[in-house]
Amino acid sequence: MLGFKTFRCARILLAGIELMHMIVKGQLKFARGVHLSVADQFYNLAI
Repeated sequence: MLGFKTFRCARILLAGIELMHMIVKGQLKFARGVHLSVADQFYNLAI
């Protein structure tokens, strides 16, 4: 593995991984009555 070129790249990648873990665990809060799948939650955050 070549590793990360900069600390910024490493920080961005690790933040994305942690975000996915939070989504899977159900730790994100949405408006009442909104029930999105894991994929839909990620897509909404990525836009």
